[in-house]
Amino acid sequence: MKIRCMIVDDEPLALEILESYIDRLDNLELVAKSDNAIEAFNLLHRENIDLLFLDIQMPKLTGIELLRNLSHPPKVVFTTAYRDYALEGYELNVVDYLLKPIPFERFLRTINKIQLPTGPGVLQAPPMPSAQPSAYQDAFIYLKSDKKMVKVLLKDVLYIESLKDYIRVRTKTKSVTAYQRISYMEEKLPEHQFLRVHRSFIVALDKIEAFSNSHVEIQEVEIPIGRNYRSAVLKTLNQQNFLNE
Repeated sequence: MKIRCMIVDDEPLALEILESYIDRLDNLELVAKSDNAIEAFNLLHRENIDLLFLDIQMPKLTGIELLRNLSHPPKVVFTTAYRDYALEGYELNVVDYLLKPIPFERFLRTINKIQLPTGPGVLQAPPMPSAQPSAYQDAFIYLKSDKKMVKVLLKDVLYIESLKDYIRVRTKTKSVTAYQRISYMEEKLPEHQFLRVHRSFIVALDKIEAFSNSHVEIQEVEIPIGRNYRSAVLKTLNQQNFLNE
């Protein structure tokens, strides 16, 4: 069975290129295309789509906003000229994140990640071979520190500490202090990789080396577990296959 595809992009050239790529592959079928997210929203409720190639930056409704408003979205590949949306892509569980201009070879690698439908309207992505999806491996944030924007890879973050209206982000190699609320970071970070353990601390789950009922330990730093967070934190840590004390 063919993978039923749809393209949503407000750039005519981008639409044309992706359409030509789909036409080259026998296992893909272009069912619909649109140059705006609102029309695409209606089409997705009428058509049976397996795979959606979705631009992010579009007028009136962005690709991210469209995806967040779909109750039963198909598999999605983000297509964009901007690198800054890798984190959102990870949070929304997209199949891949293609940067424009998209080479055909890179397009093929994306398609190779996807299995053929096993039934009408069913499309499955193969399981990830590593503990962290590739989108997370590349995800980063920019933090304003000392009048400049500092890039921080999420996979390098050890923990985040609140300093009232500021945060201190500790990584493997550096410490970055930025004007930001810890609650904002909690909303933006992928919940399966980071955990709020205290009103002043967020930790990276895969960096925890030990824990007790009162604290977690990361690189010999003891980070307290807040009383109001303790039950949820211990439940999450035990589910992560850590050995309990």
